[in-house]
Amino acid sequence: MNRTELAALVEKGEIDTVVVAFSDLYGRTMGKRFDARFFLGEAMTQGTHGCDYLLTTDMEMQPVEGYRYANWELGYGDFHLVPDLATLRRATWAEGTAVVLCDVADEATHTPVTVAPRSILRNQIEAARALALEVRAASELEFYLFSNSYRQANDNGYHRLQPAGWHSEDYDLLQGARIEPYVGAVRRALAGADIPVETSKGETGVGQHEVNIRYAEVLEMADRHTLMKQAMKELADSQGVSVTFMAKPHGDQAGSSCHLHLSLWDLERGVNAFTDSDSDSAAPGDTFRWFLGGWMAHVQELMVFYAPTVNAYKRYQAGSWAPTRIAWSTDNRTAGFRVVGSGPSLRIECRIPGADVNPYLVYAAALAAGLDGVRNRIEPPAAIDGDIYSATDEVPGVAADLAEAVAAFAGSELARTAFGADVVEHYTHFYRSEAEAYRGAVTDWERARYFERI
Repeated sequence: MNRTELAALVEKGEIDTVVVAFSDLYGRTMGKRFDARFFLGEAMTQGTHGCDYLLTTDMEMQPVEGYRYANWELGYGDFHLVPDLATLRRATWAEGTAVVLCDVADEATHTPVTVAPRSILRNQIEAARALALEVRAASELEFYLFSNSYRQANDNGYHRLQPAGWHSEDYDLLQGARIEPYVGAVRRALAGADIPVETSKGETGVGQHEVNIRYAEVLEMADRHTLMKQAMKELADSQGVSVTFMAKPHGDQAGSSCHLHLSLWDLERGVNAFTDSDSDSAAPGDTFRWFLGGWMAHVQELMVFYAPTVNAYKRYQAGSWAPTRIAWSTDNRTAGFRVVGSGPSLRIECRIPGADVNPYLVYAAALAAGLDGVRNRIEPPAAIDGDIYSATDEVPGVAADLAEAVAAFAGSELARTAFGADVVEHYTHFYRSEAEAYRGAVTDWERARYFERI
């Protein structure tokens, strides 16, 4: 909606609150709730402030030392939140509420904060535009639904939670009907917030589902992805149930993915640059090959953006529907990269990311790698048919854990060139701190294995 439409809804009493939000490093939506009249009068044009520690905290909101961007020595000052009014919409999952997403700017210079996730993606979009290309994308986001509330889950230590279903529900319409009070509410809320929904369906895990939203220009898609997760959590809270976007919440169940669908479009002619034609029979062209080649060539060094948590790497298991090797194929779900569609719909589906990704960062990684392929004409390896889980060790695999991925990212020349040395330093410290926090933790697996029998 625009300012006039918001003002009319405020005057009618239909909107009284505006949520002003931005993405932190984890992909969480952070921000403030404004009185709608105050937002219209001041914050809509002037923005607001937030503490810069929000781009340096851990999951528990504790300041982490060692960042150059913000620290105790600098006093943890403010940054400026600049509303992107193109994102202003009704938050139809919350009564009387609108929401707007923000870019993060430096308080003194008013330039974008380079380490903010949305800034990183914006820079890659500009890199694509410099090549006369527009990026269109879609996130396929999976999740697990539980009958327990978030408070109950927390009080139970996240143990012995009751899944919303009781057997595998992949495409199962009966199981889907059982959770329709929640998933139906999600579809309606998203559609009402101008986040077009295509479908919802059961997935292979017990209580696992997927909601697919319509593809869009890549920044709009990352925004939709962010708001979708926030809406789904708030709706779950209101219904006394819970959803998780952990990549691997159960050791004996399939993990939750975030398959990325991506295509490039010629800005001048308005055609899919992967085929360079409107014809459904057109073969993939040079831009397609080079983008795929670059995307594949740089996966290992940018893996932290595809798998940003310790848990994410436990999803990569043979026969689990999650890829284990960096290979491509046509319409083959064992491949890390699956080519689907034809003509205008031709696109690359990357099956490597889990549901725990920060959408701004994972799309930025895909673009940085693919555009490097276009510039340098990087050819992809030969396609592999059949079961890629059983491929030889000559086909490279994904990183084994977060520590391995961080080391690759820290040494990546592409990351420094595409994102800047300050971004590489900032996120290396972020992911390294996450890996180190886990290294010192005692897990339930250890207690069950060693408590009595060692």
